Amino acid sequence: MNKLSTKERAAILAVICEGMGINAACRVTAVSKNTVLKLLADVGNASAEYLDKNIRGLNSKRVECDEVWSFCYAKQKNVATAKDAPEGAGDVWTWTALDADTKLIVSYLVGGRDAEYALAFMDDLRSRIDTRVQLTTDGHKAYLIAVEEAFGGDVDYAQLVKMFGNTPENMKGKYSPAECTGIRKTVISGDPDVKNVSTSYVERSNLTMRMHNRRFTRLTNGFSKKLENHLHAISLFVMHYNYCKIHKSLRITPAMAAGLTDHVWELEEVISLLAKDEQPKKRGTYKKKNSN
Repeated sequence: MNKLSTKERAAILAVICEGMGINAACRVTAVSKNTVLKLLADVGNASAEYLDKNIRGLNSKRVECDEVWSFCYAKQKNVATAKDAPEGAGDVWTWTALDADTKLIVSYLVGGRDAEYALAFMDDLRSRIDTRVQLTTDGHKAYLIAVEEAFGGDVDYAQLVKMFGNTPENMKGKYSPAECTGIRKTVISGDPDVKNVSTSYVERSNLTMRMHNRRFTRLTNGFSKKLENHLHAISLFVMHYNYCKIHKSLRITPAMAAGLTDHVWELEEVISLLAKDEQPKKRGTYKKKNSN
């Protein structure tokens, strides 16, 4: 079977990483939908494996955590009446942990928003950091037990809770929340520096995720139809964000700031992570089939 060249694959990944949907990527690159989805799955798996192996032994000082909402196939309230809803349909949450200094996405997890996922997320975060860290989360109650179970007493942990005013009648049911009227910082354990108790950086990275991933764009038909493809797209995004995208304030990539690499990665380098049997091969000559 003839395979796309590395340059052609990089062109497909480039438009996906800039927020283009699968169908639009097919039209722009003149490639079939099955080919694009197969490439996304291959690179997504390779990216997830690379991130898991290499983002370890970090010397992070401040980490911020948050969750981003999206959905697969149908929103949770519509799953019961949806036609042929697959497994994993409904609300999907992406947990992210961001190093406030290097802007590196240290850990991410896709799934529910319950205590079980919170514990798995915190266990993974703890396994990647070698130093005592100052940790900030929002007021989600699932974090309380999860942080204690994962870090014990070896963490300076605080929660930042935003307080909002009443939502105007004409804005009820809209995505925009009511006006933020204040914040409350609560020390949970250890001795965190209250001045650095913040979730601003991780919330900004959430916006980047929405802007660079069509599956997170609201009020469109670009949402994920299968949970597996949702996972692949997020793994690709994290790989691109950490290793390929130059952060405007740092002027280098987060992976460079964290000492994980010494250069800005091109998408061709991401493609090189694929297994040898998935690498593009030289196209052979076309053999005409016998018409008999």
